[in-house]
Amino acid sequence: MSARSRSPVIQGWCPGALRPMESGDGWVVRVRPRAGRLSQDQAREIAALSAAHGNGLIDLSARANVQLRGVSMASHTPLIAGLRGLDLLDDSAEAESQRNVTLAPFWSPRDGAYDMALDLSAALTAPRAMRLPSKFGFVLDLGAAPILRHSAADIRIERALGGALVYANGAQTGAVVPMAQAVTQALGLAQWFVDAGGVGPDGRGRMAALLAGGAALPADFTMHPVPLAPPFMPRIGLHPTGALVGFDFGQMQAETLAALADLGPLRITPWRMVLVEGATAMPNLPQLITQPDDPMLRVIACTGAPACSQAHRPTRDLARALAPHIPQASLCHISGCAKGCAHPTAAALTLTATPQGFDLVLNGCAGDTPTRAGLAPSFIPQALHAL
Repeated sequence: MSARSRSPVIQGWCPGALRPMESGDGWVVRVRPRAGRLSQDQAREIAALSAAHGNGLIDLSARANVQLRGVSMASHTPLIAGLRGLDLLDDSAEAESQRNVTLAPFWSPRDGAYDMALDLSAALTAPRAMRLPSKFGFVLDLGAAPILRHSAADIRIERALGGALVYANGAQTGAVVPMAQAVTQALGLAQWFVDAGGVGPDGRGRMAALLAGGAALPADFTMHPVPLAPPFMPRIGLHPTGALVGFDFGQMQAETLAALADLGPLRITPWRMVLVEGATAMPNLPQLITQPDDPMLRVIACTGAPACSQAHRPTRDLARALAPHIPQASLCHISGCAKGCAHPTAAALTLTATPQGFDLVLNGCAGDTPTRAGLAPSFIPQALHAL
Protein backbone atom coordinates (compact mmCIF):
# COMPACT_ATOMS: atom_id res chain seq x y z
CA MET A 1 0.00 0.00 0.00
CA SER A 2 1.53 3.32 -1.06
CA ALA A 3 1.93 6.27 1.26
CA ARG A 4 -0.71 8.06 -0.82
CA SER A 5 -3.24 5.24 -0.44
CA ARG A 6 -6.75 6.22 0.63
CA SER A 7 -7.88 2.59 1.00
CA PRO A 8 -8.47 1.60 4.64
CA VAL A 9 -9.08 -1.93 5.86
CA ILE A 10 -12.79 -2.77 5.57
CA GLN A 11 -13.75 -5.09 8.42
CA GLY A 12 -17.16 -5.99 6.97
CA TRP A 13 -18.74 -6.19 10.40
CA CYS A 14 -19.61 -3.89 13.28
CA PRO A 15 -18.43 -4.30 16.86
CA GLY A 16 -20.75 -5.88 19.39
CA ALA A 17 -20.60 -6.58 23.07
CA LEU A 18 -19.76 -10.25 22.60
CA ARG A 19 -17.54 -9.54 19.61
CA PRO A 20 -15.68 -6.29 20.35
CA MET A 21 -13.47 -4.52 17.83
CA GLU A 22 -9.87 -3.49 18.44
CA SER A 23 -9.16 0.22 18.27
CA GLY A 24 -6.26 2.47 19.13
CA ASP A 25 -7.49 2.99 22.69
CA GLY A 26 -8.51 -0.59 23.41
CA TRP A 27 -11.57 -2.62 22.55
CA VAL A 28 -14.80 -0.96 21.42
CA VAL A 29 -17.80 -2.74 22.95
CA ARG A 30 -21.13 -1.91 21.32
CA VAL A 31 -24.28 -2.32 23.38
CA ARG A 32 -27.57 -2.54 21.49
CA PRO A 33 -30.38 -1.18 23.71
CA ARG A 34 -33.61 -2.98 22.88
CA ALA A 35 -35.67 -0.68 20.64
CA GLY A 36 -33.12 2.02 21.41
CA ARG A 37 -34.36 2.57 24.97
CA LEU A 38 -32.48 2.39 28.26
CA SER A 39 -34.25 2.33 31.58
CA GLN A 40 -32.82 4.57 34.26
CA ASP A 41 -31.22 1.60 36.02
CA GLN A 42 -29.72 0.30 32.77
CA ALA A 43 -28.22 3.69 31.91
CA ARG A 44 -26.76 4.16 35.39
CA GLU A 45 -25.19 0.72 35.35
CA ILE A 46 -23.73 1.17 31.84
CA ALA A 47 -22.10 4.35 33.10
CA ALA A 48 -20.66 2.51 36.11
CA LEU A 49 -19.43 -0.37 33.93
CA SER A 50 -17.79 2.05 31.49
CA ALA A 51 -15.90 3.73 34.31
CA ALA A 52 -14.90 0.44 35.95
CA HIS A 53 -13.97 -1.62 32.89
CA GLY A 54 -13.30 0.92 30.12
CA ASN A 55 -11.82 4.38 29.88
CA GLY A 56 -15.07 6.14 30.77
CA LEU A 57 -15.75 7.35 27.22
CA ILE A 58 -19.10 6.42 25.68
CA ASP A 59 -19.91 6.89 22.00
CA LEU A 60 -23.35 6.95 20.39
CA SER A 61 -23.59 5.25 17.01
CA ALA A 62 -25.59 6.06 13.87
CA ARG A 63 -27.70 2.95 14.56
CA ALA A 64 -28.79 4.19 17.98
CA ASN A 65 -26.35 2.02 19.88
CA VAL A 66 -24.00 2.77 22.78
CA GLN A 67 -20.27 2.07 22.52
CA LEU A 68 -17.96 1.69 25.49
CA ARG A 69 -14.33 2.50 24.72
CA GLY A 70 -11.01 1.48 26.26
CA VAL A 71 -12.03 -2.05 27.26
CA SER A 72 -9.21 -4.58 27.65
CA MET A 73 -9.06 -8.34 27.33
CA ALA A 74 -8.95 -8.61 31.11
CA SER A 75 -11.84 -6.20 31.75
CA HIS A 76 -14.11 -7.58 29.04
CA THR A 77 -15.26 -10.59 31.06
CA PRO A 78 -16.57 -8.65 34.09
CA LEU A 79 -18.05 -6.06 31.73
CA ILE A 80 -20.04 -8.73 29.90
CA ALA A 81 -21.22 -10.18 33.20
CA GLY A 82 -22.53 -6.77 34.20
CA LEU A 83 -24.27 -6.19 30.88
CA ARG A 84 -25.87 -9.61 30.92
CA GLY A 85 -27.43 -8.84 34.27
CA LEU A 86 -29.11 -5.81 32.66
CA ASP A 87 -30.85 -7.86 29.93
CA LEU A 88 -28.88 -6.01 27.26
CA LEU A 89 -27.15 -8.98 25.61
CA ASP A 90 -28.14 -11.73 23.22
CA ASP A 91 -27.33 -15.42 23.62
CA SER A 92 -24.44 -15.33 21.15
CA ALA A 93 -22.38 -13.00 19.00
CA GLU A 94 -24.22 -14.37 15.96
CA ALA A 95 -27.60 -13.45 17.40
CA GLU A 96 -26.27 -10.07 18.45
CA SER A 97 -25.17 -9.31 14.89
CA GLN A 98 -28.71 -9.93 13.61
CA ARG A 99 -30.50 -7.50 15.94
CA ASN A 100 -30.07 -4.37 13.82
CA VAL A 101 -33.35 -2.56 14.38
CA THR A 102 -33.51 1.25 14.52
CA LEU A 103 -36.67 2.85 15.88
CA ALA A 104 -37.54 6.51 15.29
CA PRO A 105 -37.26 7.97 18.81
CA PHE A 106 -40.42 10.12 19.00
CA TRP A 107 -42.77 7.16 19.53
CA SER A 108 -45.52 7.19 22.12
CA PRO A 109 -46.65 4.22 24.23
CA ARG A 110 -49.97 4.20 22.36
CA ASP A 111 -48.77 4.02 18.74
CA GLY A 112 -47.43 0.44 18.83
CA ALA A 113 -43.99 1.32 17.41
CA TYR A 114 -42.00 0.30 20.47
CA ASP A 115 -43.72 -3.09 20.71
CA MET A 116 -43.21 -3.64 16.99
CA ALA A 117 -39.48 -3.02 17.36
CA LEU A 118 -39.29 -5.54 20.21
CA ASP A 119 -41.25 -8.12 18.20
CA LEU A 120 -39.00 -7.70 15.16
CA SER A 121 -35.86 -7.95 17.31
CA ALA A 122 -37.13 -11.16 18.90
CA ALA A 123 -37.91 -12.68 15.50
CA LEU A 124 -34.46 -11.85 14.13
CA THR A 125 -32.74 -13.60 17.04
CA ALA A 126 -35.02 -16.63 17.31
CA PRO A 127 -33.24 -20.03 17.22
CA ARG A 128 -34.30 -20.85 13.65
CA ALA A 129 -34.21 -17.31 12.25
CA MET A 130 -32.68 -16.70 8.84
CA ARG A 131 -29.05 -15.57 8.79
CA LEU A 132 -28.63 -12.07 7.39
CA PRO A 133 -25.40 -10.10 6.80
CA SER A 134 -24.16 -8.48 9.99
CA LYS A 135 -24.76 -4.96 8.62
CA PHE A 136 -28.24 -5.70 7.27
CA GLY A 137 -30.65 -3.46 9.12
CA PHE A 138 -34.28 -2.48 9.61
CA VAL A 139 -35.71 0.98 10.29
CA LEU A 140 -39.10 1.47 11.94
CA ASP A 141 -40.20 5.01 11.12
CA LEU A 142 -43.84 5.10 12.16
CA GLY A 143 -44.51 8.76 12.88
CA ALA A 144 -46.87 10.94 10.88
CA ALA A 145 -44.04 11.57 8.38
CA PRO A 146 -40.76 9.67 7.88
CA ILE A 147 -37.74 11.13 9.68
CA LEU A 148 -35.11 8.40 9.18
CA ARG A 149 -34.80 8.30 5.40
CA HIS A 150 -31.09 9.20 5.76
CA SER A 151 -30.41 6.48 8.33
CA ALA A 152 -28.78 3.32 7.01
CA ALA A 153 -31.25 0.47 6.47
CA ASP A 154 -32.09 -2.36 4.11
CA ILE A 155 -35.78 -2.70 4.93
CA ARG A 156 -37.98 0.19 6.04
CA ILE A 157 -41.37 0.23 7.74
CA GLU A 158 -43.29 3.52 7.65
CA ARG A 159 -46.82 4.59 8.44
CA ALA A 160 -49.25 4.65 5.50
CA LEU A 161 -52.96 5.07 4.91
CA GLY A 162 -54.44 1.75 5.88
CA GLY A 163 -51.51 0.44 7.90
CA ALA A 164 -47.77 0.13 7.37
CA LEU A 165 -45.72 0.59 4.21
CA VAL A 166 -42.93 -2.02 4.03
CA TYR A 167 -40.30 -1.55 1.35
CA ALA A 168 -36.75 -2.38 0.34
CA ASN A 169 -34.16 0.35 0.62
CA GLY A 170 -33.53 1.69 -2.86
CA ALA A 171 -36.95 0.64 -4.17
CA GLN A 172 -39.65 3.00 -5.43
CA THR A 173 -42.53 0.73 -4.45
CA GLY A 174 -43.51 -1.41 -1.48
CA ALA A 175 -46.39 -3.24 0.17
CA VAL A 176 -49.05 -1.81 2.47
CA VAL A 177 -50.30 -4.19 5.15
CA PRO A 178 -52.15 -3.84 8.47
CA MET A 179 -49.84 -2.78 11.30
CA ALA A 180 -50.19 -6.19 12.92
CA GLN A 181 -48.69 -7.81 9.80
CA ALA A 182 -45.78 -5.41 9.30
CA VAL A 183 -43.14 -7.54 11.04
CA THR A 184 -44.17 -10.66 9.11
CA GLN A 185 -44.08 -8.72 5.84
CA ALA A 186 -40.64 -7.29 6.61
CA LEU A 187 -39.25 -10.71 7.48
CA GLY A 188 -40.69 -12.08 4.24
CA LEU A 189 -38.86 -9.39 2.30
CA ALA A 190 -35.65 -10.25 4.15
CA GLN A 191 -36.11 -13.91 3.21
CA TRP A 192 -36.58 -12.88 -0.42
CA PHE A 193 -33.27 -10.99 -0.18
CA VAL A 194 -31.53 -14.17 0.96
CA ASP A 195 -33.23 -16.39 -1.64
CA ALA A 196 -32.46 -13.90 -4.44
CA GLY A 197 -28.73 -14.15 -3.79
CA GLY A 198 -28.31 -10.99 -1.76
CA VAL A 199 -25.78 -12.62 0.56
CA GLY A 200 -22.36 -13.00 -1.05
CA PRO A 201 -19.85 -15.83 -0.49
CA ASP A 202 -18.18 -13.69 2.17
CA GLY A 203 -21.46 -13.32 4.07
CA ARG A 204 -21.87 -9.66 3.16
CA GLY A 205 -24.62 -7.99 1.16
CA ARG A 206 -26.97 -5.00 1.12
CA MET A 207 -30.46 -4.59 -0.28
CA ALA A 208 -29.71 -1.55 -2.45
CA ALA A 209 -26.85 -3.39 -4.17
CA LEU A 210 -29.10 -6.36 -4.94
CA LEU A 211 -31.73 -4.11 -6.50
CA ALA A 212 -29.11 -2.13 -8.42
CA GLY A 213 -27.97 -5.43 -9.92
CA GLY A 214 -31.39 -5.95 -11.49
CA ALA A 215 -33.19 -8.19 -9.00
CA ALA A 216 -36.97 -7.94 -9.40
CA LEU A 217 -38.98 -7.44 -6.23
CA PRO A 218 -41.79 -9.86 -5.30
CA ALA A 219 -45.11 -8.91 -6.85
CA ASP A 220 -46.66 -7.72 -3.58
CA PHE A 221 -43.89 -5.14 -3.19
CA THR A 222 -44.58 -3.43 -6.51
CA MET A 223 -48.07 -2.06 -5.89
CA HIS A 224 -47.64 0.97 -3.61
CA PRO A 225 -45.32 3.88 -4.44
CA VAL A 226 -42.95 5.11 -1.77
CA PRO A 227 -43.93 8.78 -1.27
CA LEU A 228 -41.38 11.53 -1.13
CA ALA A 229 -40.60 12.90 2.33
CA PRO A 230 -39.28 16.35 3.21
CA PRO A 231 -35.72 16.48 4.57
CA PHE A 232 -35.63 16.08 8.33
CA MET A 233 -33.07 17.65 10.64
CA PRO A 234 -33.28 16.75 14.34
CA ARG A 235 -33.71 19.85 16.47
CA ILE A 236 -32.15 20.11 19.89
CA GLY A 237 -34.78 21.15 22.43
CA LEU A 238 -38.08 20.10 23.93
CA HIS A 239 -40.41 17.73 22.09
CA PRO A 240 -43.75 16.21 23.11
CA THR A 241 -41.96 13.02 24.17
CA GLY A 242 -39.06 14.64 26.04
CA ALA A 243 -35.87 16.70 25.78
CA LEU A 244 -33.46 16.06 22.90
CA VAL A 245 -29.84 16.82 23.80
CA GLY A 246 -26.59 16.48 21.89
CA PHE A 247 -22.91 15.90 22.57
CA ASP A 248 -19.72 16.98 20.85
CA PHE A 249 -19.08 14.27 18.25
CA GLY A 250 -21.74 12.06 19.85
CA GLN A 251 -19.42 11.21 22.74
CA MET A 252 -19.92 11.63 26.49
CA GLN A 253 -18.22 10.81 29.76
CA ALA A 254 -19.67 8.05 31.92
CA GLU A 255 -20.70 10.54 34.59
CA THR A 256 -22.77 12.44 32.02
CA LEU A 257 -24.74 9.31 31.18
CA ALA A 258 -25.29 8.66 34.89
CA ALA A 259 -26.54 12.22 35.42
CA LEU A 260 -28.95 11.94 32.47
CA ALA A 261 -30.27 8.67 33.87
CA ASP A 262 -31.38 10.52 36.99
CA LEU A 263 -33.74 12.58 34.82
CA GLY A 264 -35.65 9.74 33.14
CA PRO A 265 -35.42 6.77 30.76
CA LEU A 266 -33.21 7.48 27.75
CA ARG A 267 -33.91 6.92 24.07
CA ILE A 268 -30.73 6.62 22.02
CA THR A 269 -31.20 8.20 18.59
CA PRO A 270 -29.49 7.55 15.24
CA TRP A 271 -28.39 11.21 15.22
CA ARG A 272 -25.95 10.51 18.08
CA MET A 273 -28.26 12.41 20.41
CA VAL A 274 -30.28 11.32 23.44
CA LEU A 275 -33.95 11.94 24.13
CA VAL A 276 -34.63 12.19 27.86
CA GLU A 277 -38.05 10.57 28.00
CA GLY A 278 -40.75 12.65 29.66
CA ALA A 279 -38.53 15.64 30.43
CA THR A 280 -40.34 18.99 30.34
CA ALA A 281 -37.24 21.18 30.80
CA MET A 282 -33.85 21.09 29.14
CA PRO A 283 -31.20 19.43 31.33
CA ASN A 284 -28.65 21.76 32.88
CA LEU A 285 -25.58 19.53 32.81
CA PRO A 286 -22.01 19.98 31.60
CA GLN A 287 -20.93 18.37 28.29
CA LEU A 288 -24.39 18.70 26.75
CA ILE A 289 -25.42 20.58 23.62
CA THR A 290 -28.74 22.18 24.53
CA GLN A 291 -29.02 24.99 21.97
CA PRO A 292 -30.13 24.24 18.39
CA ASP A 293 -27.71 26.79 16.91
CA ASP A 294 -24.60 25.42 18.66
CA PRO A 295 -21.72 25.46 16.11
CA MET A 296 -20.67 21.94 17.17
CA LEU A 297 -23.81 20.60 15.50
CA ARG A 298 -22.32 21.65 12.15
CA VAL A 299 -19.31 19.30 12.38
CA ILE A 300 -19.04 15.53 12.48
CA ALA A 301 -15.74 13.81 13.20
CA CYS A 302 -14.71 10.24 13.90
CA THR A 303 -12.41 9.35 16.79
CA GLY A 304 -9.35 9.97 14.62
CA ALA A 305 -5.73 9.20 15.51
CA PRO A 306 -4.41 7.87 17.81
CA ALA A 307 -7.62 6.35 19.22
CA CYS A 308 -8.37 4.71 15.85
CA SER A 309 -5.54 2.66 14.39
CA GLN A 310 -6.72 3.28 10.81
CA ALA A 311 -6.89 7.08 11.10
CA HIS A 312 -4.04 8.98 9.47
CA ARG A 313 -4.43 12.08 11.61
CA PRO A 314 -6.26 13.56 14.59
CA THR A 315 -9.66 14.92 13.61
CA ARG A 316 -11.52 16.47 16.53
CA ASP A 317 -9.29 19.43 17.38
CA LEU A 318 -9.56 20.46 13.74
CA ALA A 319 -13.33 20.03 13.82
CA ARG A 320 -13.63 22.23 16.91
CA ALA A 321 -11.54 24.92 15.24
CA LEU A 322 -13.61 24.81 12.05
CA ALA A 323 -17.07 24.67 13.66
CA PRO A 324 -17.56 28.47 13.99
CA HIS A 325 -16.61 28.90 10.31
CA ILE A 326 -19.22 26.46 8.96
CA PRO A 327 -22.48 28.09 7.79
CA GLN A 328 -25.43 27.26 10.04
CA ALA A 329 -27.32 25.34 7.36
CA SER A 330 -24.25 23.36 6.28
CA LEU A 331 -22.37 20.31 7.54
CA CYS A 332 -18.66 19.53 7.62
CA HIS A 333 -17.42 15.95 8.06
CA ILE A 334 -13.82 15.33 9.12
CA SER A 335 -12.75 11.72 8.64
CA GLY A 336 -9.54 10.07 9.78
CA CYS A 337 -9.53 7.81 6.71
CA ALA A 338 -11.51 7.13 3.55
CA LYS A 339 -13.99 4.80 5.27
CA GLY A 340 -15.99 7.73 6.62
CA CYS A 341 -17.39 5.71 9.54
CA ALA A 342 -18.81 8.73 11.37
CA HIS A 343 -20.87 9.88 8.38
CA PRO A 344 -21.07 7.37 5.48
CA THR A 345 -23.34 9.61 3.39
CA ALA A 346 -22.53 12.86 1.59
CA ALA A 347 -21.86 16.14 3.37
CA ALA A 348 -21.50 19.64 1.99
CA LEU A 349 -17.84 19.63 3.03
CA THR A 350 -15.77 16.54 3.79
CA LEU A 351 -12.14 16.54 4.88
CA THR A 352 -10.46 13.14 4.63
CA ALA A 353 -7.11 12.58 6.34
CA THR A 354 -4.29 11.06 4.29
CA PRO A 355 -0.57 10.68 5.05
CA GLN A 356 -0.01 13.92 3.11
CA GLY A 357 -2.67 16.07 4.78
CA PHE A 358 -6.43 16.43 4.30
CA ASP A 359 -8.31 15.96 1.04
CA LEU A 360 -11.31 18.25 0.51
CA VAL A 361 -14.47 16.76 -1.02
CA LEU A 362 -17.43 18.94 -1.93
CA ASN A 363 -20.94 17.47 -1.63
CA GLY A 364 -19.60 13.96 -1.30
CA CYS A 365 -18.31 11.22 0.96
CA ALA A 366 -14.94 10.58 2.56
CA GLY A 367 -13.78 8.21 -0.17
CA ASP A 368 -14.85 10.34 -3.14
CA THR A 369 -12.50 12.14 -5.52
CA PRO A 370 -11.29 15.32 -3.82
CA THR A 371 -11.47 18.87 -5.14
CA ARG A 372 -8.25 19.72 -3.28
CA ALA A 373 -5.70 17.24 -1.98
CA GLY A 374 -3.06 17.24 0.73
CA LEU A 375 -4.19 20.37 2.59
CA ALA A 376 -2.24 21.22 5.72
CA PRO A 377 -4.52 21.65 8.78
CA SER A 378 -3.34 25.24 9.22
CA PHE A 379 -4.37 26.08 5.64
CA ILE A 380 -7.85 24.53 5.79
CA PRO A 381 -9.73 27.56 7.21
CA GLN A 382 -8.30 29.71 4.40
CA ALA A 383 -9.26 27.10 1.80
CA LEU A 384 -12.83 26.91 3.13
CA HIS A 385 -13.11 30.69 3.15
CA ALA A 386 -12.06 30.76 -0.52
CA LEU A 387 -14.93 28.41 -1.34
